[in-house]
Amino acid sequence: MELNTLIAECTAYDFKVMLEEKKPKSWLKSVSAFANGLGGSLFFGIDNDGIVKGLEDVQHVCEAISSRIRDYMDPLPEVEMIPHDIDGLHILQLKVNAGHYTPYYYVGDGQRIAFVRVGDESMPASAEQMVRLVLKGSNKTFDSLHTDYKAEDYSFTILANSFKDRTKQEWDKKYLLSFGLVTGTGNLTNAGALFADDCPLWQSRLYCTKWDGKEKGDAINDVEFTGNVLMLLREAMNFMKSNTKRGWEKLPDGRKNKPEYAERAVLEAMVNHFIHRDYTVMGGEVHLDIYDDRLAITSPGGMYSGQTVQDLSLEEIGSDRRNPILADVMAQLDYMEKRGSGLTRICNETKALEGYKDELKPVFRSTSSQFMTTIYSMGYEPKNKQDEQYQDGIKSGLSWEQVGTKIGIGWDEVEKLFIALQEPKTMTELKELYQWSNTTKFRTKYVSPLIEAQFVGMTLPNKPTSPKQRYFLTDNGKALLVNATRNSGTSDKVEKVNHIHS
Repeated sequence: MELNTLIAECTAYDFKVMLEEKKPKSWLKSVSAFANGLGGSLFFGIDNDGIVKGLEDVQHVCEAISSRIRDYMDPLPEVEMIPHDIDGLHILQLKVNAGHYTPYYYVGDGQRIAFVRVGDESMPASAEQMVRLVLKGSNKTFDSLHTDYKAEDYSFTILANSFKDRTKQEWDKKYLLSFGLVTGTGNLTNAGALFADDCPLWQSRLYCTKWDGKEKGDAINDVEFTGNVLMLLREAMNFMKSNTKRGWEKLPDGRKNKPEYAERAVLEAMVNHFIHRDYTVMGGEVHLDIYDDRLAITSPGGMYSGQTVQDLSLEEIGSDRRNPILADVMAQLDYMEKRGSGLTRICNETKALEGYKDELKPVFRSTSSQFMTTIYSMGYEPKNKQDEQYQDGIKSGLSWEQVGTKIGIGWDEVEKLFIALQEPKTMTELKELYQWSNTTKFRTKYVSPLIEAQFVGMTLPNKPTSPKQRYFLTDNGKALLVNATRNSGTSDKVEKVNHIHS
């Protein structure tokens, strides 16, 4: 048998040129790590460079390994010792199965340590990893754990309204118990805490950022949310809608919407990250980052199986669930399916968009500590090209005569406002243009109608009254300004707007 064939059959492996009987920790730490993870193998008689050296007495090595495991491991892992002959040299494979009673400890030298696999090394488990190992070994999940929070002290209005809206059925308080959100003694489970209106779990957080460009640098808009998981999902979708383009194409009998992202794909991705994230990571949260050419969602915790998603085909990805109660409730609300088809649906919904190309297929990546979903924009063009929505607006001849009547404002009233908003402005700066003193009346007459018509946008759409709020001209507004200026034939006005998309 060839060494490469043996290695290929292992999830993970270590080479030991010999058995160090007097230093058992040097190799038992790998036994602990493999048992606490996906399993693996140690090969005795092979050096660190993968060169077969062989063992003189395989039988003695087998007996010594069995003795050391009995003396220094707790609980005892499931192992198998398999001798191999490679080019006339004898080696021993110590195959360690993934354990069901984690954590598996090395106990010796006054120490009791559980090891985990990090890359190709066996390292002591961190406090967070220990929590996960204990949960796994006790056949429990984080969301099923009982808390000290009394159900009578919390309300579930958001959950009840979502249930009624999405299932068209009336909510009943008895569902709290049947869904696993409340215990028989009237306490919340962690899942119940996550669905409570005033969620007490502070690690249930969402960070949303709209970046200026294709990399993290200057943030155009950023906001943080904490609390109920359904509220976080709603805010994530609102942020996505407010910070992405909704292009359109003029047709003889109307217009055709050309969204930048498939809303259902983004929803599926956000649900996936909220449900499968690792809530034992106290300093972790879900991040939604929107760039010019893509949006990326990251959450703490890799795949529950311990595998890496990029090494699997979509068909190979199982439906292992880190938080089964959360997943079941979301399935009841029709936010997800139970058969593990979420990633496939993200790809299919994106593929159905106009402008899709194979290179725009969503990408999924995971490590031992995080999971990332990347969905690419269907409307992105390099900065040196004019925006597609802006181009369509120009080609269609969008004019104020077409829209101004509905809004109830004349072009002569808003022209200087549009010119000023080529750069973000505060409400105070805008009022000074018109010498208005009453903010409420000014907002009602000009700003709110223009925002509703999508000609003006806000840098902080989720915080309309924030003192940091700035207003800017959207792509539709820019196209409208260019067309109005060109139609007027006034050269000085053209000069004022010629830099809009230069």
